[in-house]
Amino acid sequence: MSAEPSSLREAHRKPFILGLTGSIGMGKSAVAAMFKGLGVPVFDADAAVHELQGPGGALLGPIERAFPGTTGPAGVDRQKLGAAVFGIPEALKRLEAIVHPEVAEMRRAFLADNACAPLIVFDIPLLFEKTAEHGLDAVLVVSAPSAMQRERVLARPGMSEAKFAQILSLQMPDAEKRARADHVIDTGTSLAETRHAVQRLVHRLTGTQK
Repeated sequence: MSAEPSSLREAHRKPFILGLTGSIGMGKSAVAAMFKGLGVPVFDADAAVHELQGPGGALLGPIERAFPGTTGPAGVDRQKLGAAVFGIPEALKRLEAIVHPEVAEMRRAFLADNACAPLIVFDIPLLFEKTAEHGLDAVLVVSAPSAMQRERVLARPGMSEAKFAQILSLQMPDAEKRARADHVIDTGTSLAETRHAVQRLVHRLTGTQK
């Protein structure tokens, strides 16, 4: 039997799906932007949620019914919704049951739209916490020293020590994430070094490493 033509082999090849995650303040957004800068399609779960909860978003009705008074003409009032669920596990689970299926559908559509790409990144903040590893070929954790993480987070508007501690309590410890990761990128270095690390990983995963 003759070998399959290379064009057909390429057509059958699926994208390598890399899950990108990291705790708050670890530099995940910066690394996601670096992937985009290299031409890698990146699905941003947080951006998908913002779209779904924005003006005319598909989730406005269900969220308003579950949490009355948390939406308006501009979409979901994130401050009011946050107050309704923050620190209340049952309320948070109810919200997640509304949001997660819609985000999963957007992710499936994104994958279909980029089916010819050699590499796709799924940016999922709570990947390990929400067991979102299904369907991924590998997981990349973005990490930085805890002192740097703390400095970054506390510099954010509206952040406090108490809120930072509460957020950390809901996230898997960084050391455990790194232990479970297939790849780790340290953002405690310079931007140039981090960018080179991202480039090396892209080359390795797409088979273009020199």
